[in-house]
Amino acid sequence: MPREARKKSRSGIYHVLLRGRDGQDIFHDDEDYARFLDTLYSCKEKTGMEVYGWCLLNNHVHLLVKEGNESLSGAIKRLSVSYVWFCKSKYGTKGPVFHDRFGSEAAEQDSSLLAMVRFIHQKPVRAGLVSYPGKWKWSSCRPYYGFPGYPDGLLDEAPILSMFDSDTDLARKLFIQFNEQESSDWFMDETRPGRLSDEEAVKAIEQALEGYEISLIRNLPAAERNEILRRIKAIEGVSLRQAARIIGVSHVLIHRA
Repeated sequence: MPREARKKSRSGIYHVLLRGRDGQDIFHDDEDYARFLDTLYSCKEKTGMEVYGWCLLNNHVHLLVKEGNESLSGAIKRLSVSYVWFCKSKYGTKGPVFHDRFGSEAAEQDSSLLAMVRFIHQKPVRAGLVSYPGKWKWSSCRPYYGFPGYPDGLLDEAPILSMFDSDTDLARKLFIQFNEQESSDWFMDETRPGRLSDEEAVKAIEQALEGYEISLIRNLPAAERNEILRRIKAIEGVSLRQAARIIGVSHVLIHRA
């Protein structure tokens, strides 16, 4: 089945989601996070794109960017290929680091653009990593708040802040108020409301297994395996594809159990 074509943004602005292959980690230490952002800055310089926001988490990345003189696909390919080479050099990584196709959604209106900025800044809070957005080092939140960000010059803050006020200081104060408002907005993401994260799903599956090792499930006799898979299917918040990825079997096998 052919892939669905990406929706073209009339504004040229996109929310981009890069995921680790099979839910695996993209970043293992601070050097990895910093290298990715250095690479993003280099891509910005080479393609003329504008960067309105980012949030780096261990196994996925949110970006908010405006196309420059290169297509979105070309710019993201440039970014991901360069980072993959870094991983191969540092870790001896073989095969893809990222999921085979990045996600994107268009930001056509100022209201949706602002909501996307807030959404990606609140990701570390929703994940329970920090108590408020400004504490997460690897997002664009801190430079928006007026603190030093890494790397210097990566964030194009003026278009966003100008939506609040022409006075930069006042605009920044108003942005902080907006950015920390509790919100139910939900955009393209690794998880959805009611869906468990992979870490939560692993714990839920282990509880359902009652002593079985996850890694051994696929090698069990069919009848015994299917009984266990039926237990896993009943876990609320775990999708078939997510369970299949964790267990190492086809989602069709779980569906038929």
